[in-house]
Amino acid sequence: MTSDLSKLGLVAIGRNEGDRLRQCLDAIVGKVACVVYVDSGSVDNSIELAKQRGIDVVELDLSQPFTAARARNAGWVRLMELDSTLEYVQFVDGDCEIAAGWLETARSTLQGRPEVAAVCGRRRERFPERSPYNRLCDLEWNTPIGETLACGGDAMMRVAALKQVGGFAPHLIAGEEPELCYRLRQQGWKVLRIDADMTLHDAAMVHFRQWWQRALRAGHACAQGAWLHGREPERYCVKECRSILLWGAIVPTVALGLAWPTRGLSLAIALVYPLMIYKVFRFKRSQCGRRNALLYAVACIAGKFPNVFGVLSFHRNRLLGRGYCLVEYK
Repeated sequence: MTSDLSKLGLVAIGRNEGDRLRQCLDAIVGKVACVVYVDSGSVDNSIELAKQRGIDVVELDLSQPFTAARARNAGWVRLMELDSTLEYVQFVDGDCEIAAGWLETARSTLQGRPEVAAVCGRRRERFPERSPYNRLCDLEWNTPIGETLACGGDAMMRVAALKQVGGFAPHLIAGEEPELCYRLRQQGWKVLRIDADMTLHDAAMVHFRQWWQRALRAGHACAQGAWLHGREPERYCVKECRSILLWGAIVPTVALGLAWPTRGLSLAIALVYPLMIYKVFRFKRSQCGRRNALLYAVACIAGKFPNVFGVLSFHRNRLLGRGYCLVEYK
């Protein structure tokens, strides 16, 4: 551990990540002041992998539903118990490997920008060529450099900022990072994305069902976010929810519902989908090439359908008073 990382702790979270977790932990052992691994009910050798490396382990029980937000909260709270002088915490998912030099770069950025609560860099997919779904993840994470609205699961955060807003919202099954960043921004903090490699991620998404589940989870996150903060001035997630409902439910319902009285003419409404795909494709092709832009555009529009199931799932469970269960895609 170098002296400039003496005030930095790290929280890794995971559930049945196996060899991916081994790569994650091997990349960080001995590089920061404290490391905590939080496990959410793994039945593989994840806990043993962490203990073998001398890492402090927190095992979550079933008293509350497993969520990434709950795990991250348990992790940084444990860090504070181990060393209350820590000023920064790096969060990393167990299927990610931190890039060489990232910790120093991110820590230096936070030190030089006291108004910044969280800093993130470029998360890259380890095997983008293995499936179109992996490639979509790689494209999705290539977001603009500079001040941004939110970070992802991998990010370095200022402990003082986390304490001020009370950390992550543990009941969110997804979208917990943007929601946290929203609350941080409401308190005057900034979120920054810098031009540096941060982590190497292994999505391990090779089946259509995995992509569907991930998109469904995203829809649930939008609905829950809008329910929490949609009435506030920023109208958090409201625009996204309206888009999901329009393209994933209203347009197809109108097209099919009017098919009989219009003798099928209403089905022509569906032509708006290829037009929307072309619009997204034209926007993205200069950034990532024609092939990737087409894949991204199709996924953006097709994803509205699993998204809408996620939105409806959230409101159904809310109205019935049910809890929200973790939606996994691996």
